[in-house]
Amino acid sequence: MPIKFDKNTRQFHLYNDDFSYIIAVYDNGSIGQLYFGEPLSPNKDYPFLAPIPFAGFSNNIRSAARFEYPCYGRGDFRLPAFSVRLADGAGVVEPRFEDYRVYPGKNTIPGLPSTYTEGTDEAETLEITLLDKLSGLKIILSYTIFSAYACIARHTRFENTGKERIILESALSLSIDLPDSAWNMLTFTGSWAREFAVSDAPLRAGFQGVHSAFGVSGSIANPSLIFRRPETTEHRGEAFGLCLLYSGNFIACAEVDCWDITRIRTGINPETFSWILESGGSFDTPEAALGWSKSGLNGLSRVFHRLFRTHLESGVWRDRERPVLLNTWEGAYFNFTEEKLLAMARKAVDLGVEIFVLDDGWFGKREDETTSLGDWVPNRDKLPHGIAGLAEKITAMGLKFGLWIEPEMVSEKSHLFEAHPDWAVGVPGRTRTEMRRQFVLDMGRAEIVDYLFEAISSVISGAKISYIKWDMNRFITEPFSLALPPDRQGEFFHRYCLGVYSLYSRLTAAFPEILFESCASGGARFDAGILGFAPQGWLSDNTDAVQRLEIQRGASYFYPLNCIGAHVSTVPNHQTRRLTPLLFRAAASFFGDLGFELDPTKLSEEEAETIKECIVFYKKYRRLFQQGVFSRLDATADTAAWMVSSEDKKSAIVAVYKLNAKPNQKPFRVRLAGFDRAKVYHVSLWEPTHRAGLTFDETDKCLNCGLRGGDELTSCGLLIDNTSFAVSIIGDFYPELFLLEAAE
Repeated sequence: MPIKFDKNTRQFHLYNDDFSYIIAVYDNGSIGQLYFGEPLSPNKDYPFLAPIPFAGFSNNIRSAARFEYPCYGRGDFRLPAFSVRLADGAGVVEPRFEDYRVYPGKNTIPGLPSTYTEGTDEAETLEITLLDKLSGLKIILSYTIFSAYACIARHTRFENTGKERIILESALSLSIDLPDSAWNMLTFTGSWAREFAVSDAPLRAGFQGVHSAFGVSGSIANPSLIFRRPETTEHRGEAFGLCLLYSGNFIACAEVDCWDITRIRTGINPETFSWILESGGSFDTPEAALGWSKSGLNGLSRVFHRLFRTHLESGVWRDRERPVLLNTWEGAYFNFTEEKLLAMARKAVDLGVEIFVLDDGWFGKREDETTSLGDWVPNRDKLPHGIAGLAEKITAMGLKFGLWIEPEMVSEKSHLFEAHPDWAVGVPGRTRTEMRRQFVLDMGRAEIVDYLFEAISSVISGAKISYIKWDMNRFITEPFSLALPPDRQGEFFHRYCLGVYSLYSRLTAAFPEILFESCASGGARFDAGILGFAPQGWLSDNTDAVQRLEIQRGASYFYPLNCIGAHVSTVPNHQTRRLTPLLFRAAASFFGDLGFELDPTKLSEEEAETIKECIVFYKKYRRLFQQGVFSRLDATADTAAWMVSSEDKKSAIVAVYKLNAKPNQKPFRVRLAGFDRAKVYHVSLWEPTHRAGLTFDETDKCLNCGLRGGDELTSCGLLIDNTSFAVSIIGDFYPELFLLEAAE
């Protein structure tokens, strides 16, 4: 059993082969954090881990204590995990240990995405019940430890067992107190077209962190944090991370106090939240996943990749290989006819594409972004045979057909807005802020979700559709719901998120064979919450391959490759105007779900042949790319490198991307990760990159090719020698893809 309770020390020990997590019931009935890290023996008790009894944070240095779910107002002046307002106006409660239960497996969370188990042997769950007797507030702390991962899933449930209403003013998903602050904190921030920029800085005294306050998790900051010891690298050392499974306003932060204790918290952003618990009412927080590794940042990423890919992604597409697609957006934008689309599709078939996706512009009177959102009926001027007719013709070519939607939005110029102006989010009597010529629908209202379900279902059920790209292109301003009374307006943002999840849940249940891809102006809602419904996401609108290397690298710290949409576009790139070789663009997109964002009828014969070759290669190694073990490799300022290997360590693909060509550069080595040191591997270059690298003499040989030991590849690595190529011929942006197969 991976959860044990010692009655003498009143300690709970959650453990598996990889790590231990120990908490205790303190003498005053509160719950304390004792240990989190390398596995300790489950057959012992640990009385010396308990701190000096807590006596309040006055001037007594001996009173420093670590808590598991701290409350406000009882002597702990650090930021709490939750806060309430009682009927008499007081904000102080005394939640004390009441009971606990342990059960195999894991329960779902009503209305919210969460990790799951398929068998009771995959995890065990501990629920600790705390009770404030005076108010009747019951708090249930839930911990699920997975047998195969150094990971715990946590969430909290509040129940009002008293007679008076209780207002939750903050209700976080996870809080943990660490005994020291000798950590670097990694955050993932940015904006549109530059998502997932990695910031790595030492913790300091005081408060630091990231948050969202605009209705979605957002491209400005991802709801995740990583903490590493200063000496920890990608390949070795201690690190842990937390990721919130939520797509709305959040906070993820650390606070270092005057005793050097570090409190880490994540959950719904308290600044934009309140929730009324009437007598008998309940509230569930989103789930947070907490992972740990002693094998560096790559080891931590593997914990989250495996957990999310096998216990968060769901439905028939969880284990299927993701298809190669062509999206029409950058190839046509709004300017298309049925004839143009069919011509693009015929060329896509020749290239080896598997799904043809029609993006924005197919509905209402949609000729640009000023009109028709909400009117989900085909534009007969562009598509005289409708979506059903177009899909019929495209599927007859041997392609699958996909469609873009943006259901959460409404244009002022639309039949829907004319009929229901009150459905758009806004404060009565005040001007609505219009962004992108559109407003946001109040997804917290059941009648709006019902309308959208019927409208979208009508389109999907009437046509041969295999893929849906679900976009969301603006943040929420003037948050207010006409369906909520004044004292419940603090519930608006969370109810919006629950409405989005409800619509996702209904559509995915009604159309289980459809592959849903989430999108929000690129990565503005690329989070673990939405991954519970859409197993694939559009990471960024930035299709420039050089920038995508940075964005995909940042996302890889938490998110598995099979959920990352990665497309090849034309040059000059539509976002940066940069010119990059087609092979470079493809080599960047291989490490994700490969797609194309271009008009294939405009390709030269040479470009078309190169794309065919790239698609054949990708399909051959698709399962390895999408479901293999990913590792970020050390490189230089002018080079990026990563790899993906099979779980059995018999095969791997290593990519080295040369970004800036410089003559007469010093050779360097890229050390590989995850190989069996006792095996011998055959190393070869993917032929197209080998051909592109040949310069003076076409008999030039790959420096690294041949039989290599796993120990040599791990300890010494591949030699990257820029001097062996004529830089003037190769230029910037040259990829090398190495194929490694275990020799029999």
